[in-house]
Amino acid sequence: MALEVPQIPDDSLFLSFQAQCESSEGWVSSYSKGGIGVWMKPPSDKTSLIHTCKGCMTFPDVSADTVYDVLHDIEYRKKWDVNVIETRDIALLSANADVGYYSWKCPKPLKNRDVVTLRSWLLLDDCYMIINFSVKHSSYPPRKDLVRAVSLLAGYLIKITGPNSCILTYLAQVDPRGSLPKWVVNKSSQFLAPKILRKMHKACVQYPAWKKKNRPEFKPWLNPEQNTLPRMSLNELSLQRTESLEQVDESRLCEVTEEKDNSDDDEKVRGKD
Repeated sequence: MALEVPQIPDDSLFLSFQAQCESSEGWVSSYSKGGIGVWMKPPSDKTSLIHTCKGCMTFPDVSADTVYDVLHDIEYRKKWDVNVIETRDIALLSANADVGYYSWKCPKPLKNRDVVTLRSWLLLDDCYMIINFSVKHSSYPPRKDLVRAVSLLAGYLIKITGPNSCILTYLAQVDPRGSLPKWVVNKSSQFLAPKILRKMHKACVQYPAWKKKNRPEFKPWLNPEQNTLPRMSLNELSLQRTESLEQVDESRLCEVTEEKDNSDDDEKVRGKD
């Protein structure tokens, strides 16, 4: 079977992503508290059992520009994301697309996860968007000590509501792989989303002070001339499909209760945006 070469998202994909973030049709509310809402949607593709999770939070004291910077700044990510093992930008595909690697800690005895993604971004007058999906990169094959997760589609919509306020929506359909039951994956997502959003808000509030002391003028995601990443052709990548990955046996971990799903440790079972 020929490998399927990925495509850099065009405007239609970004608009479709935005529509999903802003639509209520087909979404089932699973959490609503403290300005945070979480919704779940069953997959339209019946061959997949992974629900799409959507979380939304109003940031009354953070600008959309700051949130956008935080989502791009991998050096800052290493400071606020306590679960990160390694994160790096690998190569540039175009002015608004790159390839990156991210690995993160999972609560024991689960194996840690990693993912390779094609990420693209778009800035509009009233909002910013960042989306990603999994790809294969020859220099970053699956590792024996990690489980390779698959991002079917994930990203952020940052809606501008004022000079120092915005609404952040996080949408993700991510398969962490392993042999954890899909209902456990889906249920965990419901509890993880509010924690991810609260942690993101705290990181955004603290970012301006941190950035002032750490190369304040260096923002290659806004200033392409600052970007020193090597260029890469799309032909060097292929789409990562879940069925092409080895299944890792974690069946002994299947006795997961709702109480455990709602514990602080569950915050560690997640992937990159």
